[in-house]
Amino acid sequence: MRERLKAGDSDPQVIDFLVARYGEFVLLNPRFEWHTVPLWLAPIAILTIGGAVLVAAVRRRRSGGGAKPESIVPLSKSEQARLAELTGPGAR
Repeated sequence: MRERLKAGDSDPQVIDFLVARYGEFVLLNPRFEWHTVPLWLAPIAILTIGGAVLVAAVRRRRSGGGAKPESIVPLSKSEQARLAELTGPGAR
């Protein structure tokens, strides 16, 4: 960049040279053009999708979307014994 400035290029010419050589991603604020639209819209899309997922999770939790009491089946004797073995005093 220093060499370009010493050669007499202006700031916009140096920026144009860098963009032509390395692409828009070298700029702190990429120019808003048709090929940089994803760079500008991706954060908005990610926040919107994240907000929708969060709202859906909160609504599901408030509406009691978990297991219904009638769908809970008690453990069999063998399952209870295995559970006691796994969670007993000698378990890790």
